[in-house]
Amino acid sequence: MKIVPVYIMAILYIAAGAMHFLKSKGYERIMPPWLPWPLLLVYITGAAEILLGILLLPASSRMLAAWGIIVLLILVFPANVQMMMNYFNYNKPTKWLMVLRLPLQLVLIWWAWLYTRK
Repeated sequence: MKIVPVYIMAILYIAAGAMHFLKSKGYERIMPPWLPWPLLLVYITGAAEILLGILLLPASSRMLAAWGIIVLLILVFPANVQMMMNYFNYNKPTKWLMVLRLPLQLVLIWWAWLYTRK
């Protein structure tokens, strides 16, 4: 398996995780209202993305990181659904992009799954 795609994935997760700290209020707004401590969860998921992105880099931890990313993507899916609902509730013109974004989670899960075996 080529190494460049896994480095791209690592950079994307590290950058996405950093954004949880740099733009935390935006992430907090998409947290489902039924979840407690939304800001803390934003920080936890951001730290997890950074850690998993870093763990993708060495081959020795890549499989563990890939499984962690899959679990994380499943756990944050409710926030993506909430973001879509927010866009529809406020009738934002880009609301249909949020609908299309949901299946992207499956693509990201598939991409991580490629690295779950040695």
